[in-house]
Amino acid sequence: MSAAHLLYTSATWLLTPLAPFILKRRLGQGKEDPVRLPERMGITRTSRPKGHLVWLHAASVGEAVSLLTLVDRFRQSRPDLRLLITTGTLTSAHLMAKRLPADVIHQFIPLDSPAYIARFLDHWQPDVGLIVESELWPNLILMAAKRGVKMGLINARFSQSSYEGWGKASGFLKSILTSFELILAQDSDSKLRLEARGARAVHSAGNLKFDAPPPTAAPEQLEALRQAVAGRPLWLAASTHPGEEDIISQAHILLKKTFPDLLTVLVPRHPERGVNIGDMLDAQGLRVATRTVSYLPPEVCDIMMVDTLGELGLFYALCPIVFVGGSLVPIGGHNLLEAARLNCALLTGSHTDNFKEVIETFKAAQAIDIVENAEELAARIALFLKDEAQRTTQADRALQAAQDLAGVTDKVWAHITPLLPPPRAALTPVNLGDPN
Repeated sequence: MSAAHLLYTSATWLLTPLAPFILKRRLGQGKEDPVRLPERMGITRTSRPKGHLVWLHAASVGEAVSLLTLVDRFRQSRPDLRLLITTGTLTSAHLMAKRLPADVIHQFIPLDSPAYIARFLDHWQPDVGLIVESELWPNLILMAAKRGVKMGLINARFSQSSYEGWGKASGFLKSILTSFELILAQDSDSKLRLEARGARAVHSAGNLKFDAPPPTAAPEQLEALRQAVAGRPLWLAASTHPGEEDIISQAHILLKKTFPDLLTVLVPRHPERGVNIGDMLDAQGLRVATRTVSYLPPEVCDIMMVDTLGELGLFYALCPIVFVGGSLVPIGGHNLLEAARLNCALLTGSHTDNFKEVIETFKAAQAIDIVENAEELAARIALFLKDEAQRTTQADRALQAAQDLAGVTDKVWAHITPLLPPPRAALTPVNLGDPN
C-alpha cells in the first residue's frame, strides 16, 4: 500500500463520524434528497433482486444520460441480468426517475467511507461494476475489486490536468487503475495518458454520449408553450454556469434593438442558482419569468428562466436556436448532441475540451458557430433570426453530424460482454414418459 493510499484510507475512516453533519449541510443547501439520505451512508430500503446483478455508476446528469443506450442494450441482449444504476447528484436522480425503465434500480452512491462502501457492497453484491468516465473513488473501486467484483471503467476521460494532478500519487492511481479488468477510453489521448499512469487492458472505443437519445418532451406541454410564444423570435441558452448568465443578458439587450419582442429562454445547469440569477437580471432592468412561478412565458417577459429539473428536452424542441453553456467560461462545455438531434441550430463558446471530437466533427461539417462574447453571440443569433434558410441548413448539418458520430454502444458492448456472467441456461423440458 502506497503512502498516498494509506493516508487516504486513514483520512476517510477518521472523517466518517463527520459524514452525517456533511450530509445535513448538503441537505440544507438543497443538494440531497431527505427521504433517500441513508443511501449516501450505504443504507437502503430496496431489496436486492435475485440473480446476477450488474452495477453501473455515473457521477451526474451527462454521464447518467450516456448510460441509457447501454441500459437498453442490456435489457435487449441480457434480460437475465438485473441492473443497478448509481449516481451522485439530486439532478441525476430526478432524471433517472423519469427515464429509467421500471425494472432498473436507481440508488445514490454512498460517500467514499470504507464503512459506507462495505454496507453498499454487502447489500447489493454486484457481479460486475462499470464506472463511467472519471469517477475514481478509491475505496469504492479497490474494495469492490477485492471482493471479486469484475470492474470496468467505461467512457473513460483522463485529461492532461488530471494526468498531471495525479503525478505525486501515481502509485496510488496505478493501484486504482489496475483494479479494472477493462478500460474503455473516450479518445486516443485519454488512452495514452491512462496507460502512462499504469492502466492495463485499455481500448479506445469512443464516447457513449454520441449515442445518447435526445431528451423527451410531453406533446401537450410543448403545444402549450408554442401557443404562448407564437409569433415571437426566441432562442435558448442551455446549461449555463456562473459568469455566462451576464453574457447571455448582454446579448439579449443587444438583440432587443432589432427584435423588440425577443424572448430568451435560460436554463441554468444548476436550477438552485435561479434566485441569484433572477436578482442579477432584475438589476439590469430585464423582465424575468420563472418556470416555477409562471408556467408559461407572459407577453411582457424578456427572459424565461427554467428553474426546474428534467425539462431541457422540452425547450430544445421549442427553440430553433440553442447556445450550449459551460463553454464561455472554463468548464469544458456540455453535450451538444441532444440539441443537434432535435434539429437545433447550434452555438457554443471556445471552452469545449470535454467534447473535442464532437466540436471537430461539427466544425468540419460547418454545423456549429463558436462565439467568444456577448457581441459575437448576439450577431450570430440575429443572423439566424433573420435568415430562416441558413438556420435550417445549419440545423440539418448538426443533425447529420450527430448521426455520423453514433455507433459507440456497439463497440462498448463488444468489449464488456466477456466481463458478464454467462447467460443462464434455458430450462430443458423433462421427458416424463408416456403416462399411459
